[in-house]
Amino acid sequence: MNTKRLSDSMEKALSDQMNKEIHASHIFLSYGIWADDKGYQGIANFLYRHAQEERNHSIKFMEYVLNRGGKPKVDAIPAPPQDPESLSACFDGVFRHEVDNTTSIYRLVDMALEEKDWATWNFMQWFVQEQIEEETLASSLIDKLKIAGGDRATDESLFTLDKTLQNTPNDVPLAQEATGANP
Repeated sequence: MNTKRLSDSMEKALSDQMNKEIHASHIFLSYGIWADDKGYQGIANFLYRHAQEERNHSIKFMEYVLNRGGKPKVDAIPAPPQDPESLSACFDGVFRHEVDNTTSIYRLVDMALEEKDWATWNFMQWFVQEQIEEETLASSLIDKLKIAGGDRATDESLFTLDKTLQNTPNDVPLAQEATGANP
């Protein structure tokens, strides 16, 4: 008996998004290494935690496809972009990536609606909400850096920003424990 509850096109689209989340994890890991190398251990720690969160998102997609009777496909992950030239470029890259990811999430929601795949549509609502939070977080990084003085910030301002991000709670939940109320 065939127990697969996803169309082939939806299975592929969800697998593609799983791989996109893995790529995001690599991007944030790469940015974290860059920040660490520049002496911004707090910012690096923040980016490392964000990399783990993106990996958790990929696992959430993987588990969903498996639970719906499909088999996700792991593809080759493209290399992350070149190191940013500045903290502004780093934070702008984080924001651009999140906006791009939101666009991909919305495409999946549209696809689920077109296919009348209500289970996937419902599953995707968690990611719609998550992307609101991700874009807000990325935007606030840009704002905090601007307040500190942007790329011309004083060492003292950058030190304070670095410490602020280092002390941001490390509350990245496991994908298996995430719910709509507690992403």
